[in-house]
Amino acid sequence: MIRPLALTVTMLALASTADAGPIEGACLSSGRDAADRAICGCIQGLADQMLDGSDQRRAARFFRNPELAHDTMLSDTRRNDAFWQRWENFGAAAELYCAPQPAEG
Repeated sequence: MIRPLALTVTMLALASTADAGPIEGACLSSGRDAADRAICGCIQGLADQMLDGSDQRRAARFFRNPELAHDTMLSDTRRNDAFWQRWENFGAAAELYCAPQPAEG
């Protein structure tokens, strides 16, 4: 028999993952050690402010396929150049605002 508390926790976890934006979902699924809900949520919050939905979905694929990011960066089209500039600006902001801060001591 499934305990009600365990069922509730499982349902909340599934719901929060389903509600994650494309960047947050890709971040959480990336398997990186630093990819926790706080950092990935921060990154998604910035993505919501800086990237439209199309850019977010496109960039989320980079987490699964880093070679796609490399190909996009090297591509010589206006569309890719404009996207890459937005992605770089977003990345710089995410690093500044979302990176874990070293402990004072």
